[in-house]
Amino acid sequence: MTRVPLSVLDLVPVSSGSTTADAVRNAVDLARRTEEFGYRRYWFAEHHLNPGVLGSSPSVLIALAAAATSRIRLGSAGFQLGHRTALSVVEEVGLVDALHPGRIDLGLGRSSGRPPSTQATPAPARPSNGLVVPKPFSFARLLGSPRIALHQRLLQLPGAQPPDYGEQIDDLLALLHGTYQYEGVEGHASPGEGADVELWILGSSGGQSATVAGERGLRFAANYHVAPAGVLEAVAAYRAAFRPSEYLDAPYVSVSADVVVADDDATARELAAGYAPWVRSIRTAAGAIAFPTPAEAAAFPWTEEDRELVADRLETQFVGAPDTVARRLLELQEATDADELVVTTITHDHADRVRSYELLAKEWNSVAS
Repeated sequence: MTRVPLSVLDLVPVSSGSTTADAVRNAVDLARRTEEFGYRRYWFAEHHLNPGVLGSSPSVLIALAAAATSRIRLGSAGFQLGHRTALSVVEEVGLVDALHPGRIDLGLGRSSGRPPSTQATPAPARPSNGLVVPKPFSFARLLGSPRIALHQRLLQLPGAQPPDYGEQIDDLLALLHGTYQYEGVEGHASPGEGADVELWILGSSGGQSATVAGERGLRFAANYHVAPAGVLEAVAAYRAAFRPSEYLDAPYVSVSADVVVADDDATARELAAGYAPWVRSIRTAAGAIAFPTPAEAAAFPWTEEDRELVADRLETQFVGAPDTVARRLLELQEATDADELVVTTITHDHADRVRSYELLAKEWNSVAS
């Protein structure tokens, strides 16, 4: 049996001691190299006010990577619709699609700073194959942080309130298809109308994102690497809500995972050492720090509260030799019945990051499942 395709999620990380220019050059180089390794897609995340990650403009990064590659699909994972309009997103991807038709993925998220939905979702069975599904992490501390208010002040116009997410998706689809109307007046996006893009909805729980993706018959990307506790509920809610559409006859799911691969388990663990303090910086709402070296990570002063803050992310990061990581990815794919897996890898040195993707691709593609 052929294994499901692997794709890439890039946060455009900044390593300690490096520059913004270094990070952007590394992102373009990694897109080119992972195309050579056979990955299907290369997605850029959107983040703001985080000095350690530079995904502030997915459309610009997509354009840079598209110009340096020829086959791999490029996309967003995803545009944060909480501070964007449907028109601005369609116009931006339309510009890139004009030069790179048929290669662009349009991944859509709600936004940071909004509480997760409390909507009831199906209760899937726990996996029996060894996949770790930790207890839910509470985002209350993050949502109550003054930094969230700062984000909203800088990302939204005064008094602006994002519309209902489902309505935004409908507006976006209408603009792409050329069917948008408001009070009897047609609105046509140029560029953007008719763009040959593949739509995805991103979600971390069984809430509105999963439901909207299912009801509109769109592809769904579940974020195991961000919120591992919710991945099974997210996938189950999407499948329960799915209705066939012009885009899909049946549900289609990708699932993400944090991964570091090296020649052996010990080396991989060393390369991944900076992950814990990096996650801590995000979960304290301080903003992502530059990714530390293993030595810098070893010198980090940890408290029990710190360790609890990052525990779920550490136990669900797949770190090791190629066969070790491939086995855990197979467990994730089996538990979620994913059609694709999306791998995100951060190491301090760019060469180690490239090597991680290379080793994983060779292992994944050479062994039958």
